[in-house]
Amino acid sequence: MERLAIVVPGASTRVRGGGWTLSASCLACVAEAERMAATGGVAAVVFTGYAPGGGPSEAEQMREAWRGPAGVELVLERTARTTAENAARTLPLLRERGIDRAIVVCSAIHQARVRFFFARPYRAVGIHVTFVPVRTRLSPRAVLWELAAAPVAWSQRRRTR
Repeated sequence: MERLAIVVPGASTRVRGGGWTLSASCLACVAEAERMAATGGVAAVVFTGYAPGGGPSEAEQMREAWRGPAGVELVLERTARTTAENAARTLPLLRERGIDRAIVVCSAIHQARVRFFFARPYRAVGIHVTFVPVRTRLSPRAVLWELAAAPVAWSQRRRTR
């Protein structure tokens, strides 16, 4: 029987007075994961992301925001700082649970880099991976972030192998 997991990479934004909170696009991704999990057949949902300035990690904040079905195992990966690390550090968690199919839920603007980092390593170990881009309001900051991150993608992928 096929075992399915949903993976949600974190994304946060600085709040006034210091600290970090999940971005609106990340919360939209959590909501999409909830909707997908409610249809049944999902063994686990993996939230991945660190705590940029201390405090609760992105993974912990996503778990706190979760309003999906109770029977799904929620797995936290609290240390990944980049999309490359999200992919590399969630892979062993999926393998430990016997997952053979994963759906990665990310914002539409982040989709290209998510595919770049997740597709090859997941498939190399026999995990069929698909991607669900969530359309959210496009912020100038998100566009700039993706443009700035693109040139270092190859070196990040090499470092996380």
